[in-house]
Amino acid sequence: MVYYLKKQGASFCILWGACALFFIVCIVFPLFCTLLSPRLSDFVRVFSTGRYRTVIVNTAVECICSTVFSVLLGYLYAYAVVRGEIPFVRFFSVVPVIHMVTPPFVGGLSFILLLGRQGFITKTLLGLDVSLYGLPGIVISQVLCFFPLAYLMCAQTLRGINPLYERAARGMGAGRLKVFISVTLPLSFPGILSSFLFIAVSVLSDFGNPMIVGGRFKVLAVEIYTQLTGWMNVSVSVVLGIILVVPSIILFILQHKILKDTSVRSATVGGKEAAVSAERLCLSVRIFLTLFCAFLSGAVLLQFAAVLTGSFQKLWGIDTRFTAEHILSVHRYGAELLDSVLFALCSAVLTTALASVTAFFVQKTDSPFRKTFDTFAQIPSAIPGSLLGLALSFAANKTGFSFSPALIVAAMIVSFLPFSYRIITSSYLQQKNTLVYGAQSLGAGKITVFRSVTVPLAGSALFSSFVYVFVRSIGTMSAVIFLVSFKTKLASIAILNLAEQGDWGKAAALASVLTCIAFLVLGIGRFALRRFSR
Repeated sequence: MVYYLKKQGASFCILWGACALFFIVCIVFPLFCTLLSPRLSDFVRVFSTGRYRTVIVNTAVECICSTVFSVLLGYLYAYAVVRGEIPFVRFFSVVPVIHMVTPPFVGGLSFILLLGRQGFITKTLLGLDVSLYGLPGIVISQVLCFFPLAYLMCAQTLRGINPLYERAARGMGAGRLKVFISVTLPLSFPGILSSFLFIAVSVLSDFGNPMIVGGRFKVLAVEIYTQLTGWMNVSVSVVLGIILVVPSIILFILQHKILKDTSVRSATVGGKEAAVSAERLCLSVRIFLTLFCAFLSGAVLLQFAAVLTGSFQKLWGIDTRFTAEHILSVHRYGAELLDSVLFALCSAVLTTALASVTAFFVQKTDSPFRKTFDTFAQIPSAIPGSLLGLALSFAANKTGFSFSPALIVAAMIVSFLPFSYRIITSSYLQQKNTLVYGAQSLGAGKITVFRSVTVPLAGSALFSSFVYVFVRSIGTMSAVIFLVSFKTKLASIAILNLAEQGDWGKAAALASVLTCIAFLVLGIGRFALRRFSR
């Protein structure tokens, strides 16, 4: 290994060493410290206490319900957009993408404004005095938050199915329902499975929605935070975090194994180029799919409208007079907004750089520990945000490191590294190796090839990675909740605190400003991407 690195030159060794050092310091060491800290008595205490057993069961129920409904709605939405030939298809295809840009806690906040005791729908429109806090509230808010992920994954799979197979089934006498069940649905299995596993891990690590609308229905992500900050019970928090990561790791392993087997079985099926188009659905089905997409799109847009409207009402649900007081009060949180933007910007740049270098080592070189780098770049997707933040905090206490901004940026990088790595890896795999061989035959070293050939050809993937990491980091909550300090504050944490205090107007105003910043960056990113592509 040493001989190989010396042979490649100093720049290659520095980049390789930097990647290895990051994985060790920010992933391996924190998890190592966390997993070895609890004692056997701590596990016995957790599993013998009724409160914690109830929390574990609650988490399992909530995860199953939210994941199943998210995947079901996401697949139907994708089928309507890709195969339904419904009107306004371009509008329906954009709504889920826009919703992914919003901070994840907006769903919980809008749920309170729309369906709470003083909600616009429950109280103003229907005149009901009901409480949807608890499991119903968590499931509704999480389904609206995560179904766009299922839509994107399932839509990509549906676009890759060759309609010839469905036409052949119809030609053999199968009805439309039979064709869907026996042909379309099985060929959609890779996208359905991938979205199911990915959303399940995301639901397990979700902190904002259960914290805001969970009420007395506690889940592991919230209980970890409560035990550490409310009761200073570090050992119980660590044990709960370990319990939370076990199903995530299992789902991560299953995803890789099953998807690999599925891709092998369906490698000869489908394709981007189809000789014929898909058979047109009957009118009644198209009407149903149109109404279904309109309902979901309306629910998504209604969340934006609720948060924006709540920013200009005196007291939501009680005093609906117009006021600019809440928006004007946002300047008090200027430090939180500035920190959020700066940290998100740093994490977006560093995550994209780390993902591009790691993908280069794994896909374009024969450097040592390539498979290890590949695993470390993807394993954070199986680490819930609460455990990641707890692990970094625990490791910082062990080493005496107290620079909170560095810990926050590190948590953001680790959280969103898997997405960046996958999208950049896909771009690298599309590049022909003859370009690399040609550059090397002219005397270029591996780093020169990386800088002058590989990176420029992956420009669109790098832009996508940067924009995604920025807009997700600016509103992240679960991974950084343990890392903020009195000197280092974030807008997402400020919104959570305002919501817990019942100050919905200021919370909605701050959320609106944060969402506008995310959309502004998305617009700039899309403009820059188009300019770069030209």
